[in-house]
Amino acid sequence: MSTTPSAKKSPAAHSFNDRFSPAKPRADVPLAPTKPAAKPNPKLANAWKTKSGRELTEEELLAMPEAEYMNDKQLEYFRQLLEQQKASLLSNAGETTEHLREDTSIVPDPADRATIEEEHALELRTRDRERKLLKKITQAIALIDVGEYGFCDETGEPIGLRRLLARPTATLTLEAQQRREMKQKMFGD
Repeated sequence: MSTTPSAKKSPAAHSFNDRFSPAKPRADVPLAPTKPAAKPNPKLANAWKTKSGRELTEEELLAMPEAEYMNDKQLEYFRQLLEQQKASLLSNAGETTEHLREDTSIVPDPADRATIEEEHALELRTRDRERKLLKKITQAIALIDVGEYGFCDETGEPIGLRRLLARPTATLTLEAQQRREMKQKMFGD
């Protein structure tokens, strides 16, 4: 059987490299629409030079030239952002402890008791996720301290300001994260 240029390969016919190679897109997978990068506001382009990292806004941070990636002001900005998240999580954990102590009263109705126990279980699951996030925040602050924050653990490339603003604890570029998730999906943990 001869294949014509218009014939599509079955998904199983692709090799591992065809599936995971970021260099060439697969013909049978539609590409996500790309949004053109917004040009930085020229008024903000130099505003960062006169401010400390704690005083910068997201817009000023994004307006900084690429050559200034992870300079002292950006590191200070992200340290403050991470410290704020850490303080918020620790505050929430204290509130959970108080809330669980207050709700330990004995409720005679089994349906009410089950509802209270389910609420407690949900709250504890939420706090467990926050505990894991707190660990990631602590690791991100440690990366700032050693000067490795903002760079991909796998490739060493810059993660990018937009990704770090969306997820300050990110340790992989978007492409590396997608490859990791694809491998996990294909081969399990």
